[in-house]
Amino acid sequence: MEKISVIVPCYNEQESLPIFYQEIEKTRKQDFPEIEFEYIFVDDGSKDKTLQQIKQLHQQDQKVRYISFSRNFGKEAAMLAGLDAATGDYITLMDADLQDPPHLLKQMYNTIKQEDYDCVATRRVTRKGEPAIRSLCARMFYKLINELSDVEMVDGARDYRLMTRQVAESIKSMREYNRYSKGLFTFVGFKTKWIEYENIKRIAGETKWSFWKLFKYAIEGITAFSTVPLVLSSIIGIVFCIISFLLILLIVIRTLVYGDPTSGWPSMICIIFFVSGVQLFSLGIIGQYLSKTYLEIKNRPIYIIKETEKI
Repeated sequence: MEKISVIVPCYNEQESLPIFYQEIEKTRKQDFPEIEFEYIFVDDGSKDKTLQQIKQLHQQDQKVRYISFSRNFGKEAAMLAGLDAATGDYITLMDADLQDPPHLLKQMYNTIKQEDYDCVATRRVTRKGEPAIRSLCARMFYKLINELSDVEMVDGARDYRLMTRQVAESIKSMREYNRYSKGLFTFVGFKTKWIEYENIKRIAGETKWSFWKLFKYAIEGITAFSTVPLVLSSIIGIVFCIISFLLILLIVIRTLVYGDPTSGWPSMICIIFFVSGVQLFSLGIIGQYLSKTYLEIKNRPIYIIKETEKI
């Protein structure tokens, strides 16, 4: 009998969990009567009663497994922990807020079985319900990262996907500390089909992704899959060196021809401030890459498990 592992990262999802469980069970019974399922809920250091909810589900249903972190390590770590624990022939990643519709699983499974795909991923074609500024920034981010990176990022891509065991093992083999899963899934390759659907609002609770968290996540994606910003800072430095050299020649010629007037201090101060800003910007880019390298060479664990259904 084939087996599907459903990995569900959870952070303060006590309101969503019971509803999610009912929906995924409904999908299992209707669409997968002859396939074994396991549900792996990863509690990412929740501060509410998420873990208690998961434990109750485990007592009611032995298909429910759980992993609880010692603290909040982030969704990327939670997804990796779920992949490490999954035992299924096929693995899917889903959010507990039902923004990833369970009914698509049947279509995803049939696509892999009948059309010889290794992975079926999902993408939102609309961002209905999101703030306009967030939607605009998201679209700009995908355009930017696709210009900077050799790895193509699909606009509106979700973490929700169904993959074969081979794809999951490939993702697990990359143990980098600074993780950006959307890029990692593209990096490993394999034959992938995209399913489009319209954005769905959360069934309960509030989003954990603030604008600042999304901004940091975007920086993570750019620095993880592109070194173009480093090249850009070098090019800017070269350009300003050339401009400075030309300005020196201009000042020397002007002094020889017209003397040495004392006017021009305001413009000089503005130029100094501008050049200093460019230097700090370039140093900031270099600092981002150095910080990622620093975190990687520490070789700290990506996550720490406090307890599971077996412990």
